Amino acid sequence: MSKAKEKIFLFLSDFIFINLAWIFYYYIRIESGWIVYANPPSFLIPLFVIYIYWLIIFSFAGLYQHWFVRSRFDEFSSVFKTVSFGCFILFFIIFVDDYMTNAPIISRFLILIYWLLLVVCVSSGRIIIRSIQRNLLEKGIGLRNTLIIGDGEKAKGLKDMIEKYHQLGYKIIGSVNLKKNNENLVNGDNESLGSLEDIREIINKNEISEILVALEPNEKEELIEVIRYCSEEKVNIKILPDMYEIVSGMAKTNQIYGVPLIEVMPDIMSPAGKLTKRLIDITFSVITLILFSPVLLLVSILIKLDSKGPVFYRQVRVGRKGKEFTMIKFRSMNPEAEEYGPEWSGENDPRITRMGRILRKTYIDEIPQMINVLKNEMSLIGPRPERPYFVEQLKKEMPYYYKRLSVKPGITGWAQIKHKYDTSLEDVKTKIQYDFYYIENMSLKLDFKIMINTIIVILLMKGH
Repeated sequence: MSKAKEKIFLFLSDFIFINLAWIFYYYIRIESGWIVYANPPSFLIPLFVIYIYWLIIFSFAGLYQHWFVRSRFDEFSSVFKTVSFGCFILFFIIFVDDYMTNAPIISRFLILIYWLLLVVCVSSGRIIIRSIQRNLLEKGIGLRNTLIIGDGEKAKGLKDMIEKYHQLGYKIIGSVNLKKNNENLVNGDNESLGSLEDIREIINKNEISEILVALEPNEKEELIEVIRYCSEEKVNIKILPDMYEIVSGMAKTNQIYGVPLIEVMPDIMSPAGKLTKRLIDITFSVITLILFSPVLLLVSILIKLDSKGPVFYRQVRVGRKGKEFTMIKFRSMNPEAEEYGPEWSGENDPRITRMGRILRKTYIDEIPQMINVLKNEMSLIGPRPERPYFVEQLKKEMPYYYKRLSVKPGITGWAQIKHKYDTSLEDVKTKIQYDFYYIENMSLKLDFKIMINTIIVILLMKGH
């Protein structure tokens, strides 16, 4: 089942069963006689409001996140916890309302009935969907093209298990040999599609979406090369767990029929955290652009008066997953600053204009990037985006650099408040270590800490 179809079915199921639970609850509430109403409450308006409420709660809880081959128990567990949390909020609201209106205490206990109805109804709908998905996979429908990396006994054992259990959702297309010239093929047959150097071509040619890495104990050092080769491809990578320490901070362990696999997933934040972060980005950007519009107009005029050239500086930068975008800033350098090609900017760079120095000290030159944030190309907090020219250099010198491209770049970040301005490739390499720390510890709490420190830097005019 594709991501789009899965989400459509989940939304449809929730729409039907959330409203069905409300219908049962409304009938019990009105027809039971527990509460006497002079004027019975409306039916349709609360039905609409309560559905929107649960849609928001479910979205924040990640219940619409794509899960490939998720078990029915995991589905029920997620629904149970989310509905319990949402009903607790409703109970609190009802408690406050009853206190203010002196309503009978019995009305508070109706929420327990509603909680039970919702758990049963929503879970039933989702379990039906997961059962259908499982049955389709067992019949070979919807399997994902899968590549095994490895050529030893572990790879052979993993391959045999997957071919035995179709409900896992994997369709083995072949394997990739770690040795050159197709040596040591899996099980001694001709299933090797090539060596590690050919993996990108193999992925694209065979439409691979899943990669399972099964390396022998003496091949641990090859794991980094495997991830580096696959990092720019749209594939899901899972590895056997004895290499866990190599990718510490980027992994999540799953079980498939008793065999643990580590899923390489750089997104550390929960779906609720990511959604909250995006809402904060949008809200803060809109408010900033509106409140500072008079200042931005004045700055535009001063830039034109100070030096020749455009008001805004547009430059191609590399964003999440290597996608390029055009970043917008107020121009702080002379127009011909890079007529001889890209180069680092120093702290007392003669190419910086008089107005540019003020803009950099106060970070006002960064405000137009709020437009990039609204376009979802950047976030308020994250690693600073680099130019393609420097990204290619860093990729060659740093095998872990792909990890920095796993999150959206930001206007400010942990590296910006912990290290001085970039004046060389060495400075960038140092900052990347701070960026790795941020990526491995992403949280709203850390974002808030970075934001407070950035505000302090701006107020003290410690920008560069």
